[in-house]
Order: sequence, then structure tokens, then C-alpha cells
Amino acid sequence: MQLVSLLGLVVILAVCWALSRSWREVRWRTVLWGLGLQFLLALIILRDDLWGRAGIVAFATLLVLYGARQVGTMSWAASLAVVAAAAVSSIGLAALEPAWPVAVGVALTATLVIASRLRAGPKARALLGGGLIATGVAWIFASGLSGRELFASAARGVASLLDLAEYGSRFLFGNLALESHFFPSADAGWPGFGYLFAFKLLPIIVFFGAVMAVLYYLGWVQALVQAVARFMRWTMGTGGAETLCAANNIFIGQTEAPLLIKPYLAAMSRSELVSVMVGGFATLGGGSMAAYIALGVPADHLLAAGVMSAPATLVVAKILVPQGAAGGVEIDRLEPIDTGDNLIEAAAIGITDGARLAVNVGAMLIGFITLIAVVDVGLNALDVWVDGRLLGGEPIERDATGFSPVTREFAGVFPGSLRTLFGTLLAPAAWLLGVPWVDAGRVGHLLGVMVSLNEFVAYSSLAELIRTDALGDRAVVLTTYALCGFANFGSIGVQIGGLSALAPGRRGDFARTGLLAMAGGALASWLTATVAGVLLP
Repeated sequence: MQLVSLLGLVVILAVCWALSRSWREVRWRTVLWGLGLQFLLALIILRDDLWGRAGIVAFATLLVLYGARQVGTMSWAASLAVVAAAAVSSIGLAALEPAWPVAVGVALTATLVIASRLRAGPKARALLGGGLIATGVAWIFASGLSGRELFASAARGVASLLDLAEYGSRFLFGNLALESHFFPSADAGWPGFGYLFAFKLLPIIVFFGAVMAVLYYLGWVQALVQAVARFMRWTMGTGGAETLCAANNIFIGQTEAPLLIKPYLAAMSRSELVSVMVGGFATLGGGSMAAYIALGVPADHLLAAGVMSAPATLVVAKILVPQGAAGGVEIDRLEPIDTGDNLIEAAAIGITDGARLAVNVGAMLIGFITLIAVVDVGLNALDVWVDGRLLGGEPIERDATGFSPVTREFAGVFPGSLRTLFGTLLAPAAWLLGVPWVDAGRVGHLLGVMVSLNEFVAYSSLAELIRTDALGDRAVVLTTYALCGFANFGSIGVQIGGLSALAPGRRGDFARTGLLAMAGGALASWLTATVAGVLLP
């Protein structure tokens, strides 16, 4: 299936090329570096063998070289010397007990802090930073760990943090917030998944909103976003404003991320606007991601999808609408985000925003799942009349997973449910992602639900399929990557409205670009899935 995923990657790039109106102007540096970063991250996250370790070494080498090259007076020879010194240090420390790299790392960190306070030269800071990265790699190897294990540990940490939301839920809802109360035995399903979502999962969105607001108030998220953006810009050669927005989309949603670049939206080229919009469509906000982790969607792969989608959005956007020879809009200052006057007010703002998002999520699930049921009943009635009565098709029993009332269809030419319709149309697309054909119909249905409705319904259906063991492990992992984004028709209006409020003079550009950007967002999410499929054991 790895070769199928590789074929899917080529097909997705070809589709992007076909949709591009200026394919001759595509900057291949951006495309190749973006794919390279995705593959590096996928190697580190998905493999725990020699390839995974090679990915760690390659990524660490890039970081050291990046730090060295940021020093304007340091030549390429000197930069490579720093990399060589870091590599030798890493090899030497990796042969020792894990405590030694930790001790050296602590000493280097303290020295780096002191050097920064004393305003030491940039070369000294580059050397100390390279040494710190080398000791980190040495500790990983000396401890016998892999990038996959570290990422899984990080995912467990996030899940443990989200579990703390249960204290607030239990205070307000009592035993309704306890998962064991919902499923006391394998045969007892009352009161069911909906209660679990309402009383256990929606409060997590509120809690995570408060956490993110506090981190923004402290400035930690902004610092991390700027670091990621500078590294991506150095490798991919994209503009400062669009890269910063792509990095910010890892942490917050499609309407909040552009706030950091608000002063620059009016001056952006069409290519950069497409990058901003594709980034919003192809990534998830932290609050939404927290809810899906609590649903049972694999946390490590969901977090990996959020990170890997950042370079994917720039790859797809720069093929759809190339920047050409013109440079991108550069950042001279960050637009401040209103996080309150103190820590308490920041938490209160985050809680309010999280509550608003939780109510919207719950309302959308109620409305859209009900609409699916209505459409399914209508399609099923036509299927009974066309395939059952006119064509004499044989009845086919369907299981009730996926929140559909349809349990019986007829063999023939007419789809008896949206699941059958989307599964038939998009099963080849799911197969090209690397999903085994036996699961391609179900995954195709989820892809169709994501594009036509929204990712909340798609991930909720995926969680139900996971709970009932209706999908294979490989299909679950690749679907997790493929659904990671807001690429649906309803989000076009959300993005146009949000961006137009920030840059009213570009409303026409946002409107003209909306449908293309939405298609690009879906393709970027599926591109990430194919990269994962190539390297998934």
C-alpha cells in the first residue's frame, strides 16, 4: 500500500498543477522543500527503526545549520563546521549514560541564557544553540528512544491535560460526565455516544480555550509560531506574512490565525492570499483538535497531521497560484492579539471563546446529522422504488454505524444513502491515499461528509467506526490525516466573512478565491495523508 500512497501523492500534485493557471511560474524550491519537511516529520513520527533515527539526525542537522546561517557574518564553511562539531558531540554523548547528555544540556541552556543576558555575539549563541540540539539528539539515542515514542509521549501528555477538564464537568454535570456511566458493559449502550459528547467532550473545548488564551497571554505561543515560521521561510523561501499565518494555523483556527498578520492582508498578492486561505482550510484549531482526541481519534497522528499540514498548505497554494519572481510581504511587527490585561482576564476570554465554540459544535452536529438522516431517508425511499421495485434488486443489509437511519438498501444503480453515494464516488480517492480497498468505501464516505458538511460530523463518524472496530488500523490512521482541516463548503463563507472584516478592501479577492482555496485545503490534507501512507509500516 506504500506504493499506492506514493501514486496518490503524484496524483494530488498533478491535480493541483491542472487547477493552476500559471503552472509555468511554479517555484519548485517551495514544492520540494515543503514535501521534504513533510517526509522528515513523517519519518520521525511514524517510524521507530533506523529510518526514524535518520529522520531525527537530518532534522537536527537542519536546525543547527539554520541557527548557524542566521548569523550574517558566518560563512557556509563555518556553518558546516558548527554542524560537524554538533554531530561529533552528539555521537560522543550518545555513547554515555542518558544522565550525561541531560547534564550537558542543562549546562548549555544556562550558558545560553547568561550569554543572551550579557548580549554575547551571535556566533557564540549559534555555537551554544547547536550544542544544545546535539545534546538533545544524544539523549534520545542514549535513552534508546525514537521520535515515534517521543511523539506518542507528547500525545499522552496532551490527553492527560485534557482529562483534567473532567473535574469541571463533574462539578456541573455529576455522573453524566463519567465515561464509565455511559458504557458500564459491552452490551449496555445507554444513554450513548451523544451524552458522552455533550457532557464530557464539549467541556474539553471550553477548558482548552482557557489554556490557549493563557499561553497566548504569556507569549509562549507567539514565540513558538515565530520560530516555526522563520524556519519554514528559510527552507521553503515563502513570504514572511503567509508563512507566519501557516505556522499559526497549527495552534488556532482559520478565523483567528490571520489576526497576527492583519496589517499586511491589504498589501498581499493573490498568491499570498490563497496561501492564507488554504492554510485555514487545511488545518484545525486547538479546541477542535482537543475534542477529537477525547473522542478516541489517535492523538499522536492528529497532532502530527496539524504540524505536517503547515508546509503542505504552502506547497499546494504555491502550485495553485504561484508567487512568480515577486517576493512576499515581509513582517516588521506582529499585530497584538487581545488577551486581556492580566492572567485571570485572559483565562476568562479563553473560556468565553471556548464556550462559544462548544455551543457551535454541538449545534452543528445536531443540525447536520439530522439533515443527513433526512437525506438518507429520501435516498432510501427512491432506492426502494427504483432498485427494489423497478429493477428487482436484491436487498442488502447495512449496519447502523455512522449515524444513519438506513439499515437496508437494494442492489442496483441508485444509491440508497449518502454513505453509499460518497463511498462509491470517493472510494478510489481513499484508495489512492493508501487505504486498503476493503475500507475504501467507508473512508470515501467520510471524505465526502467532510467536504459536503464539515469535519465535526466526519470525525464523529470516524470515532463511532473506531469504537465499533469497523475500520482497519491503517485506514483509521490515514483517515485521521485526511480529515484534518476545515475544507468544506460552509467554511468558505466563514473565511470570506472573517478575512473581509480584517481587510474590507480585499473582499472581492477573497470571494473569487474561496472555492479554489477550499479545494486546495482538501488537497493539502489528503497530501499529508499520502505522505503518512508512504512511510506507515
